[in-house]
Amino acid sequence: MEFTAYAELQQAYDFYNEALFSGILPPCLITFQRQKKTFGYFSRNRFGRLDGRTTDEIALNPGYFAVVPMVEVLQTLVHEMVHLWQEHFGKPSRACYHNKEWADKMEVLGLMPSSTGLPGGKRVGQSIADYAITGGLFEAATNELLEGGFAISWLDRFPEQPPARFLSQFHPTAGVKAGAMAPESDVGVDDPDQAGGNEAAWRSPSITQLGIVEAVKTGNRSNRSKYTCPECALNVWGKPGLRIMCVDHDKLLIEGMEDLH
Repeated sequence: MEFTAYAELQQAYDFYNEALFSGILPPCLITFQRQKKTFGYFSRNRFGRLDGRTTDEIALNPGYFAVVPMVEVLQTLVHEMVHLWQEHFGKPSRACYHNKEWADKMEVLGLMPSSTGLPGGKRVGQSIADYAITGGLFEAATNELLEGGFAISWLDRFPEQPPARFLSQFHPTAGVKAGAMAPESDVGVDDPDQAGGNEAAWRSPSITQLGIVEAVKTGNRSNRSKYTCPECALNVWGKPGLRIMCVDHDKLLIEGMEDLH
């Protein structure tokens, strides 16, 4: 039972490896991590064996599994798989930076890079999220995976506060048949069709509705906020509610910007 959570994510990795990467990606160790405001990350050659062999790591944050649409978890997995692909078959740039080669590969696979996680965001940069392209390869592959019965069985009973965009609307993955794991009251949508979903595909029981989750963390636990330039990822800390400009890029810094991937 204790290995189910990892086995399910390994199943998804193997599935996407075949469906999106023609099976060329090497084996990878998938782990859980709780790095603050981070959905996941990729780390090259992070683990080694006594016989000298090494393997990469893809880490996912289980604190978000219960409060974002399941498709977001799968997007994060594929996002990090593209980093792994680039490490072995492309030309990765500096740590944590998403360059044009990475962004182009994401788009080919049906995931649009976006600094905001929404249409119109920057494709490259330090903190880049993504959303599924309607009619793209990721959408088709994910529909197949979910129709085959894929699920994430174990969810955190004390989840993280979901990113702000999930509190007001569904993530723009209109055609993907991925049930929303967050309760409908949290995302502000009563009818899945209004969220761009098809039929009842966006609906699924959330662990909050089933009474499993004790509480979702809310509020700012410090008297300082982090402000980030969406162009260069410059970080500044200060009182909540400040308006700070990045002079180099003439951009207003975003308060509380999540490092999604």
